This record gives sequence, C-alpha cells and structure tokens, in this order.
Amino acid sequence: MSRILVVSHDLVRRRMAGPGIRHYELARELRSAGHEVTLSAPGGSDLDLGDLAVVDQDPATLRRACDGHDVVLTQGWSLRDFPFLRDADRPLVIDLYDPFQLEALVAMSHHEMPDRVAGHDACLAVLLEQLRQGDYFLCASEKQRDYWLGMLTAAGRLNPRTYDADPTLRRLIEVVPFGLPTTPPERRGPAARGVIPGIGPDDFVVLWGGGMYDWLDPETLVRGVALAAPRVERLRVVLHAARHPNRAVAEMGAAAATRRLAGELGLTGRHVFFNDAWVPYLDRGDWLLDADVGVTTHRLHVETQFAFRTRVLDYLWTGLPVLCTRGDALADEVSRRGLGLTVEPDDPAAVAAALVALADPERRAAMAGRVREYAATLTWDRVAAPLLGFCAAPEPAPDLAARPPVAAAPPPPVPAGRTLARLGARARQEYREGGPLALGRGAARWLRRGTERISRRRGAGPAA
Repeated sequence: MSRILVVSHDLVRRRMAGPGIRHYELARELRSAGHEVTLSAPGGSDLDLGDLAVVDQDPATLRRACDGHDVVLTQGWSLRDFPFLRDADRPLVIDLYDPFQLEALVAMSHHEMPDRVAGHDACLAVLLEQLRQGDYFLCASEKQRDYWLGMLTAAGRLNPRTYDADPTLRRLIEVVPFGLPTTPPERRGPAARGVIPGIGPDDFVVLWGGGMYDWLDPETLVRGVALAAPRVERLRVVLHAARHPNRAVAEMGAAAATRRLAGELGLTGRHVFFNDAWVPYLDRGDWLLDADVGVTTHRLHVETQFAFRTRVLDYLWTGLPVLCTRGDALADEVSRRGLGLTVEPDDPAAVAAALVALADPERRAAMAGRVREYAATLTWDRVAAPLLGFCAAPEPAPDLAARPPVAAAPPPPVPAGRTLARLGARARQEYREGGPLALGRGAARWLRRGTERISRRRGAGPAA
C-alpha cells in the first residue's frame, strides 16, 4: 500500500463546497483501500475523520507531511502555493474535475477588460503549471477528458513516451467523476417542511441544492415558477442562498438578482423560499428528503459544456427526479435515461411546463426508480477505481521520468517596488480567500499600479 498526501485548496469542514467535499471523499476511499492517507486542508478540519490523519497547510507542516508520503494528490493553486509538492521521486496526481478557468470567464464577464484579462492569465498560468508537472490526471467526464487531452497536447504531454506507455492515454488521464455515498441518506432532523413558514407536509417541493453562482441561472427558474404557480398552487421552490462557507468569498451577483426578481414577482414567501444558512455536508440529506424534485438551471456558455454539476449527484443519491437545463454531461444522462426533464437555456415557459409535469406523483415515482438504478453506478468506491488502481502501483509519467521536471510557468511581471516573494504571497492569499474572481481583480490592480509608476518616472502621468 502507498502513503498518500491529499492536498485540498478548499476548506474541508462541516460546511464546505465541492472541491473540499471531493478531496474529503477521495481521501476516505483511499484509506478504505488500505493506503496510509493524510488530508491537508486550510485550517485543518472540524469533521470526525476517524483514522484519517489531517494536517493544516502552513508550509513547514505540509513539507514534513509531503516528505513522508509516496504520492501527492492536489488541485487548484496548491503547486504555486507549495512548490515542494512537485518532486521527481514522488508521483503527482492532479485533479482537473473543476475547470476553474472557465468559471472565471463567466464570473468576471461584467468587469473591466484589464481585470478580466489579468484574471484569465493568472488562472491559465496556474493550470499550465499543473499540466506540465503532473504524472496522472483526473477529470469528471469523457467530455471533459477530450477537453483536457487538447490542453495536455498543447502543454507537450502527449508525446511518444506517454503514447508508448499506453496508446489510449488512460495511463495519463482518466475519468473519476464526483461520486455518491454507498448508503442512502438518513434523516437527522427537520429541514424545510414544517420549518420554513409556508412549506407544509403536502406541498410540492422543488429544491435548488447548491450555491447560486454566476455561471448558473436561477433567475430563469424563478420566472418559470411565476408561470407555473397558477396551475400548481402547492408549488414551493427552495433555493440555498447562503454565502460561501469561506466568508472571504463575496456573494455573487446571481444570488442578489434572484432575490430581487422573486420579490418583484411577488413570489417570495409564497412559492419561492430562500435558505440563508449553508447546509453542513452531513446534514444535506434532510433537505433532499424533504424535496420532491431537484433542479438546476444554467445559461449557454463554454463553462456549461464541460461542467459536472455536483448538486445533481445529490439529487440522484436521494432518488429525486431532476429538472435541469440541457448542455452538460449530467443533463445528457438525465435526458437519455429518463431521470427527469431537461429544458433549453433561458426558457421560462419550458421550465414552467416541466414543473407542471413533475407535479404528477405517478410520473415522479416512475422516474425515481430509474434514478436510483443509475445512482448505484456512481458510488465513490466505483468512480474512484482508476485512482485506487494508480495508487496501488504509483509511478512517474514516462516523459517526466526521462527528463528533469519542466520549470514552472514564469510569474506575471512584477510591478516596480514589489519583490517576487511579496507578490506571490499576496496572489496566493487572494486566490485562497476569493477564488479566481478575487485573483483577477488583484492581478489587474497590481499591473495598473506598476504601469502608473513607470509612466510617472517617464513623465507621462498616470496610465489611462
């Protein structure tokens, strides 16, 4: 068995988002397979992890942990934050399930172009560093795998050595989707019905089971509710609207816009309800068990094409029929397998028609059986099989083993008056606290200040 260090760039706590959940679950699967596993996360963890070791992410502690392990699995900003994670004698597994650079394109689309370009360039530099230095890559779907194969080709990782090792390139990059627990959800306490005023035991409850991010489209859902409510009087839509568990991450515009729209349409407290507390991971089953349908809607853009909506996995886990927008990998499965209903983007009338159709209990019951059957194929022990196989006999990628590791991508130009160390530390802090959006804003700010200093020295005045 191997000694494996799982480095999460996101929180792994009672209240956590997708990246933290994924690394928590993968670490548990690796430990269940008999490996010696250490999980590293910002601030450690407040979860009861049994015999799974947990360490904080201060550099000294993480370096000691790294030196005692055979494999490192990580994602996000970690390589730039902790460059010692890259060791030629220690295979590096890079998790690419979340194409954060595509999320940043959407999240920053309403900002000034210099901010957007700086944010994109920063995300791309981090991503290219991972692609050049990883020994084994994970992604969430076959569609994602095609995308990442193109990126790996551009990064020089599809070459005669990696081809000879495995002509299918599965030895380089494999699909490890987001998974589901092997046991069904159990109720721990009341959630929506009888707790939120206006939601009763006999109401038709539709749950938006994750955050309201700018790359999603809860507003079209609300407009669809307005059209469906006269035909389905007991329709109750619950949206999780809490701030991200990392309090430094600002609330996205979609959340505020959805609240405003629901109020303007007179739906708030009658047909649309907002839960303002982030649901602890282990308590999410209570909300799912109180629902009749799970919903997610999004607009049509490049992030959609390669997304893997983790909230849909929770719906499947509970046997809930799914109402979702077409365009991503899981929506394709919903349509193909009859797990619910799919609608075109930006179509409130289609959303309304789907809500009316799903209000029929007999129709939902027929879908629920198919949902549970498909969910059984997506448990964590099944989806993690390729990772478990790699870790049973870890080895460096053949092209990296044949030459010295490729140097990391050069950092962005350093504005006058700031050392590289200070800039790097600030950039890492921006990313950890606010993600790609905050990083882009910070990068643009630093570059503008540097340009202004240069202009003043030349007597040109402030930069335009």
